[in-house]
Amino acid sequence: MSIDLQKARADTPGTSHVAHLNNAGAALMPAPVLSAVKEHLDLEAEIGGYEAADARREVREHTYDAIARLVGAAREEIAIVENATRAWDMAFYSFDFRAGDRILTARAEYASNYLAYLQVVQRTGAVVEAVPDDESGQLSVEALAEMLDERVKLVAVTHVPTNGGLVNPIEAIGRLTRAAGIPYLVDACQSAGQLPLDVDAIGCDLLAATGRKFLRAPRGTGFLYARRSIVERLHPPFVDLRAATWETVDTYRLRDDARRFETWETNHATKIALGVAADYALGWGLEEIRDANTALADRLRDALHELEGATVLDLGVRPCAIVSFALAGQEPEDVAATLRRRGVNISVSDVVDTRLDMESRGWDQWLRASVHYYNSPDEVDRLVEELRRIVLAD
Repeated sequence: MSIDLQKARADTPGTSHVAHLNNAGAALMPAPVLSAVKEHLDLEAEIGGYEAADARREVREHTYDAIARLVGAAREEIAIVENATRAWDMAFYSFDFRAGDRILTARAEYASNYLAYLQVVQRTGAVVEAVPDDESGQLSVEALAEMLDERVKLVAVTHVPTNGGLVNPIEAIGRLTRAAGIPYLVDACQSAGQLPLDVDAIGCDLLAATGRKFLRAPRGTGFLYARRSIVERLHPPFVDLRAATWETVDTYRLRDDARRFETWETNHATKIALGVAADYALGWGLEEIRDANTALADRLRDALHELEGATVLDLGVRPCAIVSFALAGQEPEDVAATLRRRGVNISVSDVVDTRLDMESRGWDQWLRASVHYYNSPDEVDRLVEELRRIVLAD
């Protein structure tokens, strides 16, 4: 089955206003997701926030089922949180790092994750090491195998980096970590909603993702998958009455499921909408979404290869829906601003977002276009034509 582009665009009101090729930033919400937010906020305004939460408890709880289906998990292994950073942090800071412990990560790791590594290194004396890339630019599985030893406390890898179309081999990494008995944390922020995810196939113990990107949920939504076998080994960095029960004056008991990583106060409207977004993506099929995105991204890369002055910068064996590129003699920020004025949205990747990767390749900034299945081939062609106009204007 292929994507019905006409229906996908009809479900996406924003497509009538803009060519939105910034889905790795925040995708356009489909109508059912937008309606879910509005309906719950209307109910809160009519009867009260607590009362609306009680009235729609079953709908809210469905979000756990929807996210579990999205990643191939059990609902008890899912925590719904404010964003991917909170999800990832709640997992990472649950580990008791000590001097000499090793944290292994990828060279294309996201800034927020790497800053957390550095903080733990400074506080505890642990060390963080980036696994070398292979000849394609993805994390080298062979190098990782040689680096694993009894001092490795955690392997934490970004599936798809923020700054390009690279797809790291997370399943092969998982086979190594499982064999070695080492905990494995995956950042799926840029892959959830654009690529199929199955936590058992990946072999990860923890996986964090956002709603606002390819999953097409509202901003301020995210989730954490935590495998049953690891949950009770991890103590969240902070707890409240959602995560734990205050049993006596001097004692408390943590929940025995992934919700120990949640906090009590939450945005119920967007939490419900996250479940709607997951259902919506599953309705199209993640394989079908991946295939549609691949065709659009290939079309864009092929056109950029033919555009004078353009350099495609994506790495990996099979790049995904994110296309990174540069235009000779053009400042990325200026190009993105010009395109936005002309009704085309893309974004700019900066060295501070993925310093190890971009600095090693000699770049400070480049352009990032990220397609999604509701984009049309005409929108891709329009982007390339606008880039051509910018080049010719100079």
